[in-house]
Amino acid sequence: MRSFAIKVVVNAVAIWIATLVTGISVSGGSNTTSGKVLTFLFIGLLFGIVNAVVKPVVKVLAFPFYIVTLGLLTFVVNALMLELTSWLSRHTDLQLRIDHFWWQAVGAALVVSFISLVLNLILPDSLREDRLKQRS
Repeated sequence: MRSFAIKVVVNAVAIWIATLVTGISVSGGSNTTSGKVLTFLFIGLLFGIVNAVVKPVVKVLAFPFYIVTLGLLTFVVNALMLELTSWLSRHTDLQLRIDHFWWQAVGAALVVSFISLVLNLILPDSLREDRLKQRS
């Protein structure tokens, strides 16, 4: 559970940075700092759920294309997961908006992938810590 909470926070930070860089936007909620933080946490939670449920299925179905593109399809799949998150968030008061798929969604996927990679390397993962303790 702790690991999922850390991933939600990492997703929220990555999406926040992507909104600063690529032109995607998050709207809804209150204009206070805590309201904006909760909005990004909600979008991060929604993105985490999409990644946990839908992305494994897409990765299995698209496996041959991952091989042919030498893994570059990953960014397109991440962009599709952001688009799906955007579509799901439109049914709530807190919304992630992406205007164009190729420029903004793929650009945001690049930013989110890079920021998530860096933050996951920095932040401790409880599963990784447990494995290291078992080896000692």
